[in-house]
Amino acid sequence: MKIQLLSKNIAFIAYYHKKNIFSLNAVIAAIETNEKIRDINLYYVRNDQELFQKLPLILANNKLVIIGFSIFTKQFWDISNIVRNLRSMYGNQIFLIAGGSHPSGDPEGTLKIGFDVIFLGESERSIIEFLLSMKKNESTQDIQGIAYYDEEKIIHINKKKYSIDLNQYPPFPLKNTKYGSIEITRGCPYMCYFCQTSFMMGNKVRYRSIDTICRYIKIMKDENLTDIRFITPNAFSYGSIDGRTVNYSKLEELLSNVRSIIGAEGRIFYGSFPSEVRPEHVNNKNLSIVKKYANNDNIVIGAQSGSQDVLDYCNRAHNIDDIYQAVRNTINMGFKAYVDFIFGLPHETDNDREKTMETMKNLIDIGAKINAHTFTPLPQTPFYRKKISKIDEKTKKFLNDYNFKGKVFGNWREQEKLSIRIRNELNI
Repeated sequence: MKIQLLSKNIAFIAYYHKKNIFSLNAVIAAIETNEKIRDINLYYVRNDQELFQKLPLILANNKLVIIGFSIFTKQFWDISNIVRNLRSMYGNQIFLIAGGSHPSGDPEGTLKIGFDVIFLGESERSIIEFLLSMKKNESTQDIQGIAYYDEEKIIHINKKKYSIDLNQYPPFPLKNTKYGSIEITRGCPYMCYFCQTSFMMGNKVRYRSIDTICRYIKIMKDENLTDIRFITPNAFSYGSIDGRTVNYSKLEELLSNVRSIIGAEGRIFYGSFPSEVRPEHVNNKNLSIVKKYANNDNIVIGAQSGSQDVLDYCNRAHNIDDIYQAVRNTINMGFKAYVDFIFGLPHETDNDREKTMETMKNLIDIGAKINAHTFTPLPQTPFYRKKISKIDEKTKKFLNDYNFKGKVFGNWREQEKLSIRIRNELNI
């Protein structure tokens, strides 16, 4: 964990894949807040071809080259191939680090493919401490929130004893400029068994304050960037004390302040991509607030199943009636309703799938569109090693038929292949 530097030149290459920009934005923004490591040479690469093309020159101009990846589970095998090629070509000339949802949930499995250090969960503070130690040629072994192998190949997992205050760090890089969606909430109290959010970020909800959010929106406005999107696991819980209720005044304060900054020509997207809302929170009051200030024509509702038994087994804490009411409220207020459903969840039976398909048909008749998913086992969740329910041919035909009609969309076919691959890897 200690490298002898011949020079102060350190390069940090961010593997800036389009699917990982939100997490990398947070990390790079945090690095910029510490003046002692601002002189690190930062490079963005979009894909493996660009990485291998640029790497020889970066190595020639820097004495230490750190390559950082953020990894989703579905990316794990592609990144494994990249790491294998990097090690084959450059050996220990490079230092490889990884963070994100998959490494956080499976640090040892990620170390095994060739990484030097894994960052666990939120990493704004740990990446700063790590880079400061590397720059000073000091040991990094006691940093909280990292995992690594020692010289005896014994794994060390240093858990964190703190949570990040979002107000201390920018949502995106300002020096090495990469604007993007603004994360306004971190953590989730619901602990749904298929989702990593609560288990990776904690079940105590934290918010970026309205004043802080507006500070960065003003910066974007000065750059004529006035399409504003937010990152939050549940858009309608912003400002809630417990994350389970709706704070209408705080929601309106947020959106009205943003609108006053970007003006009538700007656009706000709230309760739509890249966020969603829980069905029990969708009512006329908060929909009216969104309609008053925002520009999105759709609301993304997380239903997940049309079987109450499956919802209860997943610890979803809402019922089927909540889903129907959410869709009716959404459509009656003039929004399109996009509703997420997951097939193949553990303990899901043929009868459960029948109920889900019936619910989907009813929602389509009301006017909704369905975003269909296949369950993907994610590390650090209670469902990770649970036996996956196989999706039957009748369900596949249903999805394909309604996809052809334009009523169902989503990546369920690709996700099914990923799910099978994970199941085979785990022998479940």
